[in-house]
Amino acid sequence: MEITEAINHRDGIIALLLSEKLPISDLPSTLKNFLVMTEDKEVTGVVGLETYGSYGLLRSLAVHPDFRRQNIAGKLVEHVEKLAAAEGLKSIFLLTETAPGYFSHKGYKTIPRFEMPAEVQQSSEFSHVCPQSAIAMKKDL
Repeated sequence: MEITEAINHRDGIIALLLSEKLPISDLPSTLKNFLVMTEDKEVTGVVGLETYGSYGLLRSLAVHPDFRRQNIAGKLVEHVEKLAAAEGLKSIFLLTETAPGYFSHKGYKTIPRFEMPAEVQQSSEFSHVCPQSAIAMKKDL
């Protein structure tokens, strides 16, 4: 399995996100800063990073059920954090309904939603895609 840019994997990403009940309506057309893990050209995992000024928004982390417990999510998060650091971002934020414990183990801290930077609050994820019940988290780079 290898991690690659997501540009040629849009259909596989959409299928995986839909199967995991994650939003697809606001996927960027270019999939810039999206990464996939593939096996035999099939998408087994995905993660995205949207940039807003000097901040990143981690989104769309999903792993196909047949490939869980193989540290795919961990490798994808590690790669996206390196990408964010290489772009000079200060912090990564995320919204999650299902995985706050997972992200806590990865060094993310739960924060009140209002503490997310104004730039990140303008994202579609924050403003209307993720419900108000989603937990906001932050990791400084």
